[in-house]
Amino acid sequence: MKKLEKLTTKGLKKSFGDFEVLNDFNLTVEKGEFVTFLGPSGCGKSTALNCICGLIPITGGEIYIDDTCIDNAKNICVPPEKRGFGIVFQNYALFPHLTVFRNVAFGLELKRMEKSKIREKVAEAISIVHLEGFEDKYPGQLSGGQQQRVAIARCIVLEPLLLMLDEPLSNLDAKLRLEMRHELKALHEDLHIATIYVTHDQGEALALSDKIVVMKRGLVQQIGSPSEIYADPANLFVADFMGFKNQWEAKITNLTESGNFAEMKLDVKGMRLLSKKMYKKHEEAKLNALKRAFETGQTVVTGIRPDDFEISSDSQENTYACMIELVSYVGNSNEATGTLSNGLLTDAKVEVPVARGQKVDVHIPPDKVQLFVREE
Repeated sequence: MKKLEKLTTKGLKKSFGDFEVLNDFNLTVEKGEFVTFLGPSGCGKSTALNCICGLIPITGGEIYIDDTCIDNAKNICVPPEKRGFGIVFQNYALFPHLTVFRNVAFGLELKRMEKSKIREKVAEAISIVHLEGFEDKYPGQLSGGQQQRVAIARCIVLEPLLLMLDEPLSNLDAKLRLEMRHELKALHEDLHIATIYVTHDQGEALALSDKIVVMKRGLVQQIGSPSEIYADPANLFVADFMGFKNQWEAKITNLTESGNFAEMKLDVKGMRLLSKKMYKKHEEAKLNALKRAFETGQTVVTGIRPDDFEISSDSQENTYACMIELVSYVGNSNEATGTLSNGLLTDAKVEVPVARGQKVDVHIPPDKVQLFVREE
């Protein structure tokens, strides 16, 4: 199987009339990499995928396979069927009148491959997605997860350079979605095909990806590894999308820097809050960016995950009295909404039992307090 060494988009643009759906989209997908386009509905992630595979003509920019331009919106446009990509749609797009075998074999039959070779390759693809024994079934006789596997088998049997999946799990129930997520992860690790995956589900993106592209209104907000996107969001939009729910307006009353350490004292509606950041030597750029972004007297917005709150009776920094207003039991933890002494609402996810009307002390570790510039 031929492997894609690199797919590159440079300044990719797409407009429908005066409405710009995609703007200055720059991306590199390396050999064997699993890249996820993540963002809310309407952010341009499916448009980006369809532009790359050639189903939608681009307005500007360039697309390269390795060092060869396949689309530049002017005089070069390789048709989708000749790009060597495989795509799995949200609705699977199976032929209802064809059996599982014939659905998987369809692309090979169009290539007029020998029947014996078709049987061999289809059997291999069906085995990879664990559908042995279903060859003579029709799509209507299969579950949603089984139909999804057929759609994937139909793609991989053609040995695509790049596998593209457009919200492939959105039509499945929660249990099946989790099972298929694991199967997709295992499939990618076995085949090591470069993959672009579109989703609005943060959990899917974190679990599956080598690299995540977070998008908003056609613009890339951040590209990074799952750990970078989760722990170090580039802006308030990414933070909000990745679960930093406690967003409080705060004023920086003091900013101290020493070596690779930064500490900021904040005033949040009369409440003192401390944010501390310790950077490693190779993260000097992040520390410099922080110095450029914030200064004493500036108004900022906090970002604190509900998971980072701790129930504590110790007298220590960033510990506050909180009246519990609402509790939801979610298995191994409790999701609680409470009011701090200064009237701020807070969302916390804690492992210890709490009850409505209970007064507790909550602690926010200073290194878990992220700061962001307010976005318009």
